[in-house]
Amino acid sequence: MTPLDRAEQAVIGAVFLDPSQLDRLTPWLRPEHFSRPSHQALYASVLALRERAHPGSTAVVGAVPVSWVADAVTEAGTRTRGVTASYAHQLVAACPHFGNAVVYGRMVLEGAIHRTVAEHAVRLHQAARADTVRGGAEETLLRADALAGMLGDLARRWSVDARPVPPPTGPELVARAPAVDGELHADEEFLLACLASRPDQFGVVVGWLRPEDFADLGHQQLYQALGALHHRGEPVDQLTVLWEAQRRGALNDLDLDAERVLHLLDPLGVAGSADYFGERVVSAALVRTAAESAQRIRALAEDAAVPAGRLIGHALHALGPLDEVRRRWHTARSGPPPGKPQPPAPERASPGRAEAARARSRPHRVAPQPLAAAAPAPVPSRTPRRSPA
Repeated sequence: MTPLDRAEQAVIGAVFLDPSQLDRLTPWLRPEHFSRPSHQALYASVLALRERAHPGSTAVVGAVPVSWVADAVTEAGTRTRGVTASYAHQLVAACPHFGNAVVYGRMVLEGAIHRTVAEHAVRLHQAARADTVRGGAEETLLRADALAGMLGDLARRWSVDARPVPPPTGPELVARAPAVDGELHADEEFLLACLASRPDQFGVVVGWLRPEDFADLGHQQLYQALGALHHRGEPVDQLTVLWEAQRRGALNDLDLDAERVLHLLDPLGVAGSADYFGERVVSAALVRTAAESAQRIRALAEDAAVPAGRLIGHALHALGPLDEVRRRWHTARSGPPPGKPQPPAPERASPGRAEAARARSRPHRVAPQPLAAAAPAPVPSRTPRRSPA
């Protein structure tokens, strides 16, 4: 039997011994916070008896009628199966002290917080996987909103501020992302080809498309190289991008090599809209980020050593990256949201700035130093000859 099971038994046993403890429990402890169906049924039963003004609900300690427990067992039998009078007396015996009912109740609520957060994280992860197959993001966003709302409600019940709190540094909770889906891989490749063939389209996507939105690491590096050339106002073609990727140390045998760069940026037959494919890439990044956030939150919720208040803050912090991608996804679909002006997208560098950037890439020419003028050789002094007298 786990400590949580014992805490649930102690709460119900305390209510059986002292019905007045319900006055301190009912404002924040509900039947669904209990993990076992029998405990849920018994706690709901005493609440129902109290609502109907049962004589035992106002009895003092030591004068509680037997009908208080007996009627609660009968009421619980209508809600679930397997609740017996002997088990009710076992709950009374399991209560160390009925005056500590609030403390035991907080244990039950803390266990419910862990369990509820884990359940919502699982639902978010399932919705993200389903949207990955469907190619949408609507169900993922609904589950993410439900998770955020649930965390706010739990924060109020636990009497803590619903604010993000970064978890302590530790081992990575989420493994490396799986292989990129074939359709998404093709979308990313076509987007890069569109930007390489028409660099003017960078102005459309640069405000909301980030390198980390690409699922493929090689595509991330190519997008960074393209963006650097565009920002400096330099020509964009296969060779310039290849050279920029090499300067950034992106060429290797695993994610990116010269042949792959030339193949991806082949301008032949490229005719498409960068904003369309960019929106698809951001949508996929939104779903992927939701799945990663759900995995982190679930791992935190399944760690019983994490206090409930910290779990709520850590879970809200794990949703932060999803909120950031969601804002950019909304901008890609419909422009900046009303009332929230977005910072202007960076413009292409001015001619003077571009020339200065190109100058930094050219080898410096060392001006020849003028040779010092040779000093005239000294004329050896000659002793004057005396004329004959």
